[in-house]
Amino acid sequence: MASTDKSPGPTPAKGPEPIPGKPMSTGQHVIDKSVMMMQSLKPIKQMKQHVCTFAMYSHDMSRQIETHHYCTRLNQDFLQCAVYDSDDSNAHLIGVEYIVSDKIFETLPPEEQKLWHSHAYEIKSGLWVNPRVPEMIGMPELENLAKTYGKFWCTWQVDRGDRLPMGAPALMMSPQAVSPGLVRPELLHERDAKYNISSESLASSRLEILEPEMINPMADYWKHHGNGFAIDFEETEMKLRAPFP
Repeated sequence: MASTDKSPGPTPAKGPEPIPGKPMSTGQHVIDKSVMMMQSLKPIKQMKQHVCTFAMYSHDMSRQIETHHYCTRLNQDFLQCAVYDSDDSNAHLIGVEYIVSDKIFETLPPEEQKLWHSHAYEIKSGLWVNPRVPEMIGMPELENLAKTYGKFWCTWQVDRGDRLPMGAPALMMSPQAVSPGLVRPELLHERDAKYNISSESLASSRLEILEPEMINPMADYWKHHGNGFAIDFEETEMKLRAPFP
C-alpha cells in the first residue's frame, strides 16, 4: 500500500476532528494583530479569486471532496492557488493547485502531463463556480479557464478525518463526464444549497463557452488508461555537500 493511504487509514468523516492544541490566547491575538499591521503580506493580497469546485483522489476516485481555491494570477498563462476545505475563517489549508494555459501545457514532457487534469468539463457543467459573483462578471475568466490544465496536490486528507496533515501528498483529479469522474449528487446538492445556486442552470448559461479543439489525452490520464498515481516514501542515502576546503 502506498504512503498516500498509510496510517491513519481511511475513516470518512464530515471534516477532521478538532486540531490538537490549546485555544488561541489573548496575548497571541495581540501579537498577530500587531505583526499584521507592520507586514505587507504581499503574496496573499494578490489572491483575487475564490473558486469552489470538486476533486477526487487519483489513487481512489471514490473519494470526492468539495474544494475552495484562492487564486493568484501571475500572468495570463499561469495561476497558483491555495486550496482549503471550506470558505470559513477556520478552514484547513489542504493543498495547492497550479493552473496553466493549453499553450504552456503543450510544452510539458509527456511524463509530466500525466499528472495534470483538464478544466473544460468542470467549467461547462457548472461544477466550477465563483461564489457570490454574477455569471456576467465571471464569464470572461471562465472562458479563459476552460482551456487550462491544473495540477493539484492534497497535503491534508480531511475527508478521512485526519486531525493533522499526515503521510504523503496525494495527487488529485478533476471531475469528468464519465465514471468514476462523476461528482456524487449529494455533494453537488449540498454545495448548491449553501450558495443558493443551480449547477444545472449554470451549465445552460455556459453552453457557448468554447472548449479546446482537443483536450490533450495525456491529461486526465485515468480516463484514457484506467490508472491513477500514488506517492510512496523511499528511504535513501542523503546527498551531502562537499566539505569546504
